Amino acid sequence: MIEQTLVLIKPDGLLKSLTGNIITTLSETKLDIVGVKMVQVTKELAKEHYSSYKEKSFFPELVSYITGELHGKKKVLAMVYHGEDAIKKIKELVGDTNPEKAHFLSIRGKYGRVLTSGVFENAIHASAAPEEAEKEIKLWFNPSELIVNIYPTEAKELKKEELVWK
Repeated sequence: MIEQTLVLIKPDGLLKSLTGNIITTLSETKLDIVGVKMVQVTKELAKEHYSSYKEKSFFPELVSYITGELHGKKKVLAMVYHGEDAIKKIKELVGDTNPEKAHFLSIRGKYGRVLTSGVFENAIHASAAPEEAEKEIKLWFNPSELIVNIYPTEAKELKKEELVWK
């Protein structure tokens, strides 16, 4: 089945200069990257991304982690991969959320660690299911930022102020 998934290289992955290694590993899937951008993650975006964990005791640490407050690297590389069985293929290479349980050859097994606070510093996020992927992709990307129209869209005239080149 053709599907898409959101992949985030988290602040610790960027801080450790793992971007090239991670993208090279993910290229084994033969999937297409249909969207990519560097994002300064706001607390609002972080809280929405992790909204399913908002009642958990570790929620504040998740927000602090993804916004870069823990590492001083306040950015994330966001990508959308698209193709046959995208979620399964990416998740197999990413590995278990807990780096200590992840296969040692997976991305999280190679590059992750568990902090003494209990936070999983695992370098990467990947959507786990089609519904989650859709929610996350729509949260992180606008339709115009993707080179493939993966979900239904509509044209609307928006009147908002935005930065333009001088």
